[in-house]
Amino acid sequence: MDRARTPYAITMWDFSWLERRWPGAGYEDWDRALDELADRGYDAVRIDAYPHLLSAGPDRAWDLLPVWNQHSWGAQSAVTVRVGPELAGFVRRVRDRGLRVALSSWYRQDREDLRMRIATPRDQAAVWSDTLAYLDRAGLLDAVLFVDLCNEFPLPMWAPYLYGTDQGPGHRRSSPLVAEWMREAVGTLRQSWPELPYTFSFTGQYDDLADQDVGPLDLLEPHVWMAMPGTTDFYEEVGYRFERFDPAGYDNLVAHGKPAYLARQRHYDELLFGQIDDIAAWSRSVGKPLVTTECWSVVDYKDWPGLDWDWVMDLNARALERAAATGRWRGLATSNFAGPQFAGNWRDVAYHRRLTSLIKKSVLDPDLAGSAP
Repeated sequence: MDRARTPYAITMWDFSWLERRWPGAGYEDWDRALDELADRGYDAVRIDAYPHLLSAGPDRAWDLLPVWNQHSWGAQSAVTVRVGPELAGFVRRVRDRGLRVALSSWYRQDREDLRMRIATPRDQAAVWSDTLAYLDRAGLLDAVLFVDLCNEFPLPMWAPYLYGTDQGPGHRRSSPLVAEWMREAVGTLRQSWPELPYTFSFTGQYDDLADQDVGPLDLLEPHVWMAMPGTTDFYEEVGYRFERFDPAGYDNLVAHGKPAYLARQRHYDELLFGQIDDIAAWSRSVGKPLVTTECWSVVDYKDWPGLDWDWVMDLNARALERAAATGRWRGLATSNFAGPQFAGNWRDVAYHRRLTSLIKKSVLDPDLAGSAP
């Protein structure tokens, strides 16, 4: 396969790869999970490297607090993890299968809340530099596809060090503060590790793309959904409010999600496809490749009584086809549910093989041939 001309089929295993290791959680057997990943045609996976914790103590046991108990990403209660040896062990297994790993961070909260020690862009670069050095000493740096310095920057939920809290709407990405933070963090990290591609992943705020300074980034990692607030009224219509510790949101999805979508399918599809086209145009205007690891239909979903996967998987497939046809995506996900804990989606092997084959048969625009990652 000519990697200079075809995209990667990539998925997101976030912090689940390390935290969901109890029996039946999906990642208790990394060899099995990665064999299933390869069997479905994926060739890359994006995970949380916990850089702030690894930097502070790679061999130490860290007590993590749950970010939610309603979603199937990560642990739904407090969990103890060790980062350094486990990260090296997982990345080695990824590489042994001819796959690549993209490193990111959701800056998970430990009992000491170490993430709040990131006071400057240089602090952020430093914890990432320590993480890359750890992998380099293990002889694993060649497995890294790219580094996403912060998931969905600058949302307070994932970048609380910017605000002193994980609550609130946060800054606009078009603000000078955000642009300067990204520029200094990436620039500092690149001085020590110039061979790797760098980015900050994004979600929302796609209404002012021309005003966002993405010059320091090697690639753009937008997360794109039909149900994204600010893009559509789908979740408002359904009564889903991103409840993290209350099942009411999923109960409303059971009652209203599928019928609400089907009742206005053309409307919702056109909004999603228009968003995909706008992001592709953004890529052309700034001359940077796209990678999307979280997408396309609903943001939150899971195996839950009464929740059907059929309409979600159908929309994911059609949106993926739209994105692949633009020639702008260097890496494409089939959804953010392509992992073993989402059994209703993951068990359909033929579905995943069809979509990953589509990804790898699509052709990049000529200006992206050989681009990072």
